[in-house]
Amino acid sequence: MNGGDAAGRLVRPFTLTGGRTRPTRADFTLISTVTAVDPPPEWGSRPQPEHTRILKRCAEPIAVAELAALLDLPVSVVVIMLCDLLEAGRITVRPPHPLSRTPDLEMLQKVRDGLGRL
Repeated sequence: MNGGDAAGRLVRPFTLTGGRTRPTRADFTLISTVTAVDPPPEWGSRPQPEHTRILKRCAEPIAVAELAALLDLPVSVVVIMLCDLLEAGRITVRPPHPLSRTPDLEMLQKVRDGLGRL
């Protein structure tokens, strides 16, 4: 990769977010799942190509971290763009399922037995 490519890569995320560095909402964590709304509501203006790429990847529920990895974009940039899509009604977001506070004793015993066989 030459120096010009690296410089372009540094500028690109900034331009994707319109210069914004913080999300407008706190709905997203790395393991929140996002899904495109079907059928999509009308988009007020022409969406950025990156918004369209995100919507295609969100046809099935996908975690924010996985989406960022597939798009090869920083998570912070993806979250800002997801905020745009959520505010436009183009996606839904689901928080991660809370973990049970009580241990599953049967599962722990299976793990113990499996480790004992190693």
